[in-house]
This record gives sequence, C-alpha cells and structure tokens, in this order.
Amino acid sequence: LVVLADEAGLWTDGRYFLQAGEQLKGSGITLMKMAMPGTPTIPDFLKVKLPVGAILGFDGRVVAAADGSTYEEILKEKGGCVRADLDLVGEIWADRPALRTRPAYLIDESRSGMTFDEKRRLVLEAMEKEGADVFLLTSLDDIAWLFNMRGDDVDYNPVVLSYVLMTKAETRLYANLPAFGEEIRRELSVQGVTLLPYDQIYTDVTELSPEQKVLLEREKVNYRLLTALPEGIEVISRRNPTTIPKAAKTEAEQAGSRAAHVRDGVAVTKFLYWLKKHVGKEPMTEISIADKLESFRKQQEGYLTPSFETISGYGPHAAIVHYSATPETDAEVFARGMILIDSGGQYVDGTTDITRTVVLGPVTEEEKKAYTLVLAGHLRLGNARFLKGCGGSQLDILTREPLWRNGLDYRHGTGHGVGSFLNVHEAPNRINYNARTDWEFMPGMITSDEPGYYEDGKFGIRTENLILCVPDQTTGYGEFLKFEWLTLVPIDQEAIDTRYLTEEEIGWLNDYHAKVRETVGPFLTEEERAWLMEETKPLTK
Repeated sequence: LVVLADEAGLWTDGRYFLQAGEQLKGSGITLMKMAMPGTPTIPDFLKVKLPVGAILGFDGRVVAAADGSTYEEILKEKGGCVRADLDLVGEIWADRPALRTRPAYLIDESRSGMTFDEKRRLVLEAMEKEGADVFLLTSLDDIAWLFNMRGDDVDYNPVVLSYVLMTKAETRLYANLPAFGEEIRRELSVQGVTLLPYDQIYTDVTELSPEQKVLLEREKVNYRLLTALPEGIEVISRRNPTTIPKAAKTEAEQAGSRAAHVRDGVAVTKFLYWLKKHVGKEPMTEISIADKLESFRKQQEGYLTPSFETISGYGPHAAIVHYSATPETDAEVFARGMILIDSGGQYVDGTTDITRTVVLGPVTEEEKKAYTLVLAGHLRLGNARFLKGCGGSQLDILTREPLWRNGLDYRHGTGHGVGSFLNVHEAPNRINYNARTDWEFMPGMITSDEPGYYEDGKFGIRTENLILCVPDQTTGYGEFLKFEWLTLVPIDQEAIDTRYLTEEEIGWLNDYHAKVRETVGPFLTEEERAWLMEETKPLTK
C-alpha cells in the first residue's frame, strides 16, 4: 500500500484482483494489478509521483532490506530521504494486539532427521565459504528449522518470533523470553545457544565490529536491521544457507509427511463422503462446510491446526482465487453447481495442502470442459519425468498447455514449496513460468501441483495435490527425477469429460485412484469404503 497526500494505491497479484476490487470499492484506493500491462511497479510509481525533496516514511521492521534500499536510492535521486524508524500505522491502530507469547518447544531428531549441531555445521561451512564472520537470520521458518524448534506465534505457521546472530564461537537466539520454559532453556543452553530478549537484536547489530563481514539475505532481512549495521561493515548478501537443506527434506521428514498425508487423506475423504450425502438435505453454508471439514481433521492423531485459512467458495465465489468467507459473504450451498475447497492441516509430522472442486449437482458443459482441462494439466505435472537441473519455470508448461491450447489460463503460480511441519509456503522451489527467480528441483522437495481456471462471476476450479520429488533413474544422459503423490484423496469424476483427456491421462487418474483406495480405504467405515470404490471406479475413454 502506498499512500500519498491525494491518492493511494494497493498492489496485488492475480490471485486477489477480484477480492481487492470488491473490498476497495468506495475507499479511494486504486487497485494496482501487478504484472498487468500499464501497471507500474511501486518503485516506478514513486519515481513519477514523489516530488523533489520528498520524505518517504515506512516501518523498516516490516520492509525487506532489498526493497528499502531501492526506495532509499529513489529518494536520494529526488533530493529527499527515507524515514524507516516510523510505525505510522501503529500510531493510529488503537486496538492492536500484542505480540504472541505461546510456548516454544523442540522436536526430536527422529522427526527432523538432523540435530541442531549438524545444521549449525552446515551454516558455519557456508559462512567460511563466503568469508563471513557473522550470520544474520530473520526468516522464522528457517530459524524453526535450524533449531528444531516449533511454536505458535503466527496463525497457521508453527514458528517462534525470533532473530538469530551466529558466529563461529557463539549462537544468539533473540525471542520473547516468557515463551521459553525451563526445559527448553536448559536444552538450548546445553547446545551452546544464548537466549536473549527479542528486541535486543537491534542494539546488538550496532555493536558488531566494522571489520567483520556479515552474511544475510537482503530479501529476507528487514531494512531497519540492515541500516543498523555499523558504517563500513561488509555485507555479503546470499540466499540463506538454511534454505536449501530445509527444502530438501530428510528421510525422516519424508516419512513423516507420508504418514501425515495418509491421516489427512482419511479426514478429507470422510468429509467428501459426508458432503456428497448431505448436500441439499440439510442447511449448509460455505463457513459451516469449512467447519465440518475441520471437525474431521480434529479426529486424526497428531493434528494441531489448519495450515492456512480454509478457502470455501461456492459458485461465483470460487472464481475469487483466495476467497475467504465472512459472515457477510457466507453463501448458502445447494445441490447444484460446484464448490471449491482449498484447505490444509498442520500435523506433528507434516504439513498438508489440498484443493478439491466438488460437484454438488448439475454442471454446465463449459464447467465440465474447464474442469477436465485443469485435471489434465494436474496429471501431466504429477506424472512428469525430467532431467535433474530442471526448475519450476520449465515444468509449468506441462500444466498450462491443455488450457493454453484452448485460449485459457490462470493468474497464479502452479506450485509452491511446502515445509515439514512448517510454513505451507516455503522457498525456493516453485512452479511458475514467469517466476523472477527459479531453483532446480532436488530429491526431498515437497511442492504443490495446483492448476486452476476461473470464470469471473460464474465459477472457479482448482485441483491440488502435494508432490514429493524423488529419484527416477540414471542413464548416460544423467540423473532423472520424478514426483510421488503425497495427497491421497479422491478427485471428483462427475465433472470429467473424457473427450478432453488422452488415454495416458485417464490411466494416470485410474492409477492414482487405485493408490487412494489401497491406502485410505482401510481406515473408512464400510459405507464410506463402498462410496469410495464407486467414486474412484476406473474411467475409460
């Protein structure tokens, strides 16, 4: 959000165009549709709009160092300056909640697959390679991964509000001290970790020696910390050395994720059975349906919380990519059309994320065609075989090609990395043909496979599974990789028009459903299992 004296703009990407358009009506704020023709970037907007000598104010604690440095250069060119020590929103936010102080805890090596000492050695080796004396880490999922630590300080994400300063001789963890009980303090102390007050980081970075070299990631560290470093200190900006080992899951993490997905598959399959059997027979709304799904997950061992706010969009609401039902928008659901439900769970051994578009009653030929084209792309990606070195920008065409062939598309990425009992969105792996940054897929990476199609004001479709990158084969041409389905939940076949699927794609769907029956079926009741058998019976051309 950029606010000037006489105008304001909100920048957002294609996932939120419809939602932002509705919510900004009458606000006087202009919707800036990112990456669309004619829409300037925030830096370009500032270059044009800010007068000579202007002062740009922002809270440097919530602006990335890379962005803040860009704004600083723009203001210098205009003879002005930035003020990054201002919390302008905080000054008028009367009922702002305090930072959370939920208990932090450590997870066992049997679940993480690596000890803190092993992970610290990886970081120290990276520091030595870069010639760095100090490592500054601020991204919460990286910190949680590094210390094998979890908490509940941010909704849906099992992380702890914290910062880290690491040298060869010392590891400092800055956090809300009341969140740390006697047991975790003792364990951290044994591991050589010094626990310090959360905000002390801003003082301690000023006391680093100008002769030291600091390793950090400008896109992750905030601008206030960057500018608090002593003048003349050398900054080495690289991707955090925790990022790749966190993304390439250990064998223990992979096993945990498989187990969590089985239990999640049982919960979601039971929910789909309930929905199909009860829609049109009892009152239900988008919110009540989301609550019902949550009740099935709560029955599963090791379930803690949702991994994000459930998206439950019926009819036209499904066209809003990240729609969130409120009491004001909560639509009644009937036995006609389709509902899109995107949800996930945080389990003690894994993180899940799944989308199913469910047929509730009669659907149009237009909806069937779009549904099937989306499914074709979903199956093509999940069954891909590819040479090691490929990134998500190269694989993305597999999912979009069936839609592109028909002049259709969707305005969001096809896939994002997913953590191991961590954040449901995790760098660096992603699948998007126009991504500004790309990273090759590696065994152990968990990614979403979620193509979609959205017809404004009419309907929305998305089918999503999580996929695990695993080795395939090695030949004279190199090492080949493939994906393993982690999500095991039936895909609704009522809206499939097999004219838009190849024989191979139909075979892939039948193979997937056979795995769902084999893995999830034993945990269902007799009635649920009979329904699953019928829902997943093999298709033919």
